[in-house]
Amino acid sequence: MRIAEARVFASSRSTFLVGKSTGPYPSLSVDTAGIGIVSQAGAVALLRTAEKTGLTRALSAAVAPWRKPSATHDPGKILLDLAVAVALGGDCLADIALLREQPAVFGRVASDPTVSRLITTLAADAGTVLSAIDRARAAARKHAWGHAGKLAPDHGIDATRPLIIDLDATLVTAHSEKEHA
Repeated sequence: MRIAEARVFASSRSTFLVGKSTGPYPSLSVDTAGIGIVSQAGAVALLRTAEKTGLTRALSAAVAPWRKPSATHDPGKILLDLAVAVALGGDCLADIALLREQPAVFGRVASDPTVSRLITTLAADAGTVLSAIDRARAAARKHAWGHAGKLAPDHGIDATRPLIIDLDATLVTAHSEKEHA
């Protein structure tokens, strides 16, 4: 399974160039001319992994029942954009602006009010939404681990040899961009 493909041309500098895409995110290729340089290019690996494992399609399908008939933005892409924003260091919904600044890399990113409305809609049916998202994630994980074969984290795992995951946590203070909110 290939996560991303790139053409590299010999030169002293490199750049991602936008090409045609069949997914929610633009296709990129690498050029070394130094024109059109983008920040946050490291997120491309996350996006391509989500596309190759089927997470983008599965997430879109999972939350499709909560999509408004007149919606412009795919709720699945909005959720994936939020996840990428967190991976890039964001700590609130408004930090999706990190992605909005790079449309050549992230495509059209929903506005803050649109994101807020989606979260409000999803929160009204949180249990069902979380179950749908969990199923989408499980399908993508199964797809990825299926390609990993014997190197997959779940290879050889059963009731007698369980998969042990050690999680550490850090408390983060939540805040709003508004005063006294």
